[in-house]
Amino acid sequence: MTTSSRGSKVPAVLVLEDGRTFRGRAYGAIGTTFGEAVFSTGMTGYQETLTDPSYHRQVVVMTAPHVGNTGVNDEDPESGRIWVAGYVVRDPARVPSNWRSRRSLDEELIKQGVVGISGIDTRALTRHLRERGAMRVGIFSGSALPDEGTMLAEVRQAPEMKGADLSAEVATKETYVVPAIGAKKFTVAAIDLGIKGMTPHRMAERGIEVHVLPATATVEDVYAVNPDGVFFSNGPGDPATADHPVSVMREVLSRKTPLFGICFGNQILGRALGFGTYKLKYGHRGINQPVQDRTTGKVEVTAHNHGFAVDAPLEGATATPYGRVEVSHVCLNDDVVEGLHLLDQPAFSVQYHPEAAAGPHDAAYLFDRFVTLMEGQRA
Repeated sequence: MTTSSRGSKVPAVLVLEDGRTFRGRAYGAIGTTFGEAVFSTGMTGYQETLTDPSYHRQVVVMTAPHVGNTGVNDEDPESGRIWVAGYVVRDPARVPSNWRSRRSLDEELIKQGVVGISGIDTRALTRHLRERGAMRVGIFSGSALPDEGTMLAEVRQAPEMKGADLSAEVATKETYVVPAIGAKKFTVAAIDLGIKGMTPHRMAERGIEVHVLPATATVEDVYAVNPDGVFFSNGPGDPATADHPVSVMREVLSRKTPLFGICFGNQILGRALGFGTYKLKYGHRGINQPVQDRTTGKVEVTAHNHGFAVDAPLEGATATPYGRVEVSHVCLNDDVVEGLHLLDQPAFSVQYHPEAAAGPHDAAYLFDRFVTLMEGQRA
């Protein structure tokens, strides 16, 4: 149950599963929430972060000290609702200031029942997570808070992200179409595992009519739209649970249809090719992750939100049932696999978000690369 924190200084407590506790004030709705504590390094784009389905069941800690300065508008959401399980900020804006703002961030959090906390040392919390890794967390607010022992016990009873099968919970239930902008050049079937609104828009800008299909779509559903290419989106949860999308992708690979995957879609491609996946200690989140495109040598600043990664050899080509594959992109911070590229058929993926509505836009060329694959297949 949640209520409003507006106009009050309601006490709130954040409790990590290792026992670390932070006390502050309620921000957004009042109540109790649980999730996986992660931190996001973006100084802008908080509205896109909140509405990214990839953050389902995660409590997001903002490393930027001031959040909410530009309020909330009706144009920037990446989906129809806020998906984060909880929100942690240091100094929320008292009065938003932007010509596009329609209401405050606090009002939007209250409206959607999102429990948050403010007034805590988010730098100390981020350092704690950076050293010890992402972990379960609870936010408790209200006039009658449980004792710390009770709160900690409740946090430790919350489900972990490892083993969580979440993509179907955030995906569309019905197929919908995003029409091409201008002349239609291609048709793409996009498997929604937690797709962001800007992703089909980026394809539409390139003359692609995008048919967005539910996560439960079959290979028959995919080819019923007569696609020139197939896209697998970002999404939440543990890729080790995503057996259905993996089986659909293997069928697509068998037919050698041009294929592009991002984020969760990259992990699905890794599994489809026979690689394993593993949980990162604290993951990559935010809008300033350095990635090298090994096909060009170029270094990109990229937007990320993932807690799992593909376990593939960084050097050389690996033989798979669908031909040879190479690691095409790598994170320069920690050598995590950030992309895969098949050498013998038109398929590739990246671990980050090239659509990045709030920026950066270094990786937008990947949509052009997808177009090139479809052009080559058509020729």
